[in-house]
Amino acid sequence: MPELPEVEVTRRSFAQDIAGARVVAVRLGKPLRWPLGCLPEHLQGHQVLAVRRRGKYLLIDMDHGVLLCHLGMSGALSFRHQVPAAGPHDHFDLVTSQGVLRLHDPRRFGAMVFVDSLSAPMAVKLLQGLGVEPLEEGFEPVAFHAGLKRRQAPIKQVLLSGDLVVGVGNIYASEALFRAGIRPTTRASKVSLPRARRLHAAIREVLARALEAGGSTLRDFSNAQGQTGYFQLETAVYDRAGEPCKQCEQPIRQIRQGQRSTFYCVKCQKP
Repeated sequence: MPELPEVEVTRRSFAQDIAGARVVAVRLGKPLRWPLGCLPEHLQGHQVLAVRRRGKYLLIDMDHGVLLCHLGMSGALSFRHQVPAAGPHDHFDLVTSQGVLRLHDPRRFGAMVFVDSLSAPMAVKLLQGLGVEPLEEGFEPVAFHAGLKRRQAPIKQVLLSGDLVVGVGNIYASEALFRAGIRPTTRASKVSLPRARRLHAAIREVLARALEAGGSTLRDFSNAQGQTGYFQLETAVYDRAGEPCKQCEQPIRQIRQGQRSTFYCVKCQKP
């Protein structure tokens, strides 16, 4: 699933190119997770002003309204001056005066939703429960620790929930917990302030490095220009079950938490 680094890398790869474009046409393929929210022709003639990100949502600001984009489990955006005929997994084309923004999504868990404003009920439903952005000033270690103290779930599950801090997906949660020396099964409320500070710093470091590396390409992720990421080549624990820890050489252990694979070092990461 594309997480915060992949979504931000995608945003950066086309935001400047599409800014100022006029919408010429909209093509819909098979239904996505949620309906578009307006007739396709309603978007024609409107201008794209900018592209922002909130958590794993891209917010395409227009001169009237906002187009919310979520990549779901397998979605990817491309932005090209010319695109081939839509294939069976191409479900949305925003044809503009500066190129075509296309959503390709084999599993169709992604979405394109138009709202008049971010106060519209659908926008509130999708965005209001999101936690703080981990790479912005609002992500503060003492407040982060206070949030952890209120949670009884394992620390990795709390990170994945997205309501305390957004975008720390499965890969990045495993890597941040390794850097902080915290076992993923540790109850969040048991994490001390010094350990929470280490985890706070580790989350920032891991996500920043993932952005530099263009995100992680585990299957078929690429940005809007078709470029893949390579952070997955640098992981310390993720997807390294049975391989030696890069710090202590103990075999990396793999468990299941909430239907997701978790990787950690039993020696370097303490309960």
